[in-house]
Amino acid sequence: MSGNLEFGKAAEDAAARFLEAKGYKVLQRNYKNRFGEIDIIAKDKGVICFIEVKARHSLNLGFPQEAVSTRKQRQISRVAVYYLKLNHLLECSARFDVLALLYLNSQPEISLITNAFELSANFTI
Repeated sequence: MSGNLEFGKAAEDAAARFLEAKGYKVLQRNYKNRFGEIDIIAKDKGVICFIEVKARHSLNLGFPQEAVSTRKQRQISRVAVYYLKLNHLLECSARFDVLALLYLNSQPEISLITNAFELSANFTI
């Protein structure tokens, strides 16, 4: 496994532990379908949360959460709608969160942005 893949997996592991400590129930990790991937799907107080995890070693490229571009939001939205449709959950409350980890020291600084963005388009799937 390359350094970036190991770093990404470690960040997602830390993110899942953080979410569970906050009371989230992690339903799936690295969920993939034909539209793309979502890092973590979890439930928070009855709301289905589609969570994008971003991690950085430095601020050279900006804050981790700034990497969730409009294009990435559209892709996550498509994956999420397809997931909800496949699992007969279209009537459920859902939201998009971003969990940012900044590793400037050995322990990451973690920021959870709930309702980070809205469903970015109407999709017919």
